[in-house]
Amino acid sequence: MFDVVDACQHIPESGQSAAPQTRDGCQECLKTGSSWVHLRSCVECGKVGCCDDSPNKHAHAHYREHNDHRLIRSFEPGEAWWYCYEDKFGFEIEGTGPLR
Repeated sequence: MFDVVDACQHIPESGQSAAPQTRDGCQECLKTGSSWVHLRSCVECGKVGCCDDSPNKHAHAHYREHNDHRLIRSFEPGEAWWYCYEDKFGFEIEGTGPLR
């Protein structure tokens, strides 16, 4: 899916991410009754938002509102990839498994 990279200057040294704030779905879509395609979790704060293929693109909107929250992780079952909005690339970190 993405190239595996050795390092990203934005990843916390620990390689850890904040725990997802919910397991129920996109937090903003749930409030408005909207639907989503795939879910992403903010590495900085754990906010769960919908992907750029979803009508509302809440994960990307969260980054635009909080520029220092540039890293997301897939919140899809079995997926362990990360993405940096600032550098516009996806990657995997050895030793980190899926969030769910």
